Amino acid sequence: MIYDVAVVGCGPSGMAAAVKLKNFGLSVLLVDEQPAPGGQIWRGIERNASIMSSASLSALGADYQAGMSSVREFRAANVDYLPSTQVWQIEGDWTLFLTSAGRARRISARAVLLATGAQERPAPFAGWTLPGVMTVGAAQILMKSGDMLPKGRIWIAGSGPLPLLYATQLLKRGKSISGYLDTSPGLDFSAIGKLVGGWRNVPQLIKGIGWQWGMRRKNLLHWKVQGLAAQGNERLEHISWMENSELKSAAADVLLVHEGVVPRIHETLALGCEHRWNDAQRYLAPALSKMRETSRIGLFVAGDAGGIGGWVAAEASGEIAAIGIAARLGAISDVDGIIRQAHLRQRQARALALRPFLDAVYPPPRHDIEGDVMVCRCEEVTASTVKTAADYSGPDMNAVKAATRCGMGPCQGRQCGYTVQSIISKASGQSPEKLGFYNIRPPFKPVTLGELALMEAGNMPN
Repeated sequence: MIYDVAVVGCGPSGMAAAVKLKNFGLSVLLVDEQPAPGGQIWRGIERNASIMSSASLSALGADYQAGMSSVREFRAANVDYLPSTQVWQIEGDWTLFLTSAGRARRISARAVLLATGAQERPAPFAGWTLPGVMTVGAAQILMKSGDMLPKGRIWIAGSGPLPLLYATQLLKRGKSISGYLDTSPGLDFSAIGKLVGGWRNVPQLIKGIGWQWGMRRKNLLHWKVQGLAAQGNERLEHISWMENSELKSAAADVLLVHEGVVPRIHETLALGCEHRWNDAQRYLAPALSKMRETSRIGLFVAGDAGGIGGWVAAEASGEIAAIGIAARLGAISDVDGIIRQAHLRQRQARALALRPFLDAVYPPPRHDIEGDVMVCRCEEVTASTVKTAADYSGPDMNAVKAATRCGMGPCQGRQCGYTVQSIISKASGQSPEKLGFYNIRPPFKPVTLGELALMEAGNMPN
């Protein structure tokens, strides 16, 4: 069987797109790595809604609870659905290679929608590989997946809405936090000037201010932190940082860090799609048409995989992409009328109204990464090794990759790519935009010979 559309990712944009495509009468297969719908934002929502206390569920916030209605709508649409399944290769005729339950399989589609979301931006610093140091996103996954909360002296460091949200969630769950280290540069006139369009999304602005006020009211907030470092023998024991030109330190059992998110671009890079550089947030994203189509006809991108905007904007973009796909496949004709009737452009614009302000207030870190700081955890490559390779190889991401093995591990450069790019840029004077990224080759995710030996063609979901 050849599906009309294969959707990759079961978060807000993927579910919204799948439901709309199904309503247009198209055959749809949705593939997702997670065992249940929801993506990262609504991870475990069905399970948690049934087993969590009302207080614990409430602590996760209204945005999390809003996911239940989207998941119910997706379930009711009876879309063919393959959870716990990885996509490790996509070919240009829109053949997808998957692994699940120890078997590889391949399916074909007339069009593909990537709704793969975002990942946390890698931000290495001295001691970041010590046990006890992890990202805020990983900690939140543990909270949503297994109701697991950190213990001991907990410090949160970074910038952006996510660490503020997670800190607020911990406090609502009755956990104490030793401190919150805000690494953002703070407000300036240029950032304030970008608040003009934010009036369209005042509730989100008020929510963020409330999170920050909660940290300040409890005397947890440290401003304009720089030079974060973690120390310990077998595990994290202390942290240190610079604050107002003063070196400070504290005992710590857990350090949770976060420096923003970036789109997942491995699939679109591997498929040779045109990409554009977002200078405000220093990331690459696929160039998309108004209908969310890439430079490859038949390949669409929705949600944060096409540019960071949050779950409300992701849902709207998923519906817009579905309309674009349906039009591309000849299932509908009145594209503008359908978009207008659903107010999709207005919904998307309202959801993105605060984005210029957030980009200005929470720019990506530009601190120097040098010496023995680990850059690539998979291959254990340090910043000095990358710098030396860049001095000899010149401004070439792939030459440095070949010389150091950075980007050749299981993560395929997801956790080191932008860091290596930054080091090469500084060493060569070449802009990150011109440097680009690693050449991405299949498999996108590890696949075993045993799984390949059991390759099956055209399996229908169970």
